[in-house]
Amino acid sequence: MIPINLLPHRAERRKTLQQQFAILAVLTAFIGGLAWFMGHSVLERRITVQNQRNTFLETKISEVDKKIDEIKKLKLQTQALLARKRVVETLQSSRTESVRLLDQLVRQLPEGVHLKTVKQKGHAVSVVGYATSNARVSTLMRNLDASPWLESPKLIEIKASKVGKSTMNQFSLSVNLTRPKAQKNAGKARAGKARAKPNA
Repeated sequence: MIPINLLPHRAERRKTLQQQFAILAVLTAFIGGLAWFMGHSVLERRITVQNQRNTFLETKISEVDKKIDEIKKLKLQTQALLARKRVVETLQSSRTESVRLLDQLVRQLPEGVHLKTVKQKGHAVSVVGYATSNARVSTLMRNLDASPWLESPKLIEIKASKVGKSTMNQFSLSVNLTRPKAQKNAGKARAGKARAKPNA
């Protein structure tokens, strides 16, 4: 019987297996590193693209915010201009209304009545004067009520008062200054157009 020594064969087999394992380990590490690198590159590229999109959106949002601020400023300027226009129109109308009020009082004043004071606060007018009789005061109130520029006359007080050597009836009344219906409608139409222009 011939003795066979298997130790060298086993050692060589073991060495071959170790070499194969080492090659497989290196190959696995290489494949894993390559996969990691590719995945990292793809993610990095996506992050870069998303950051670029975010930057673009932030820029556009900033531009829109600036435009919104400009629009708000324009609206405020428009409102200020409209307010000034209303003030000017009010001053112009009040100036003409004062002249018209005096004209109407003179036109509607009957004989035997003269006025002492006339005070206007907005559309309300208070009148103090003297009349030779109560009937003259009633006539004045009817005339004021018939005027297209005056309305709602109300007698506040009437009393006897000494004027010089004669006794007269001192009266105080209130009346409202108004406008004829045609002018009211025209004023409303102008106001509607002025409100419609900023919205357009």
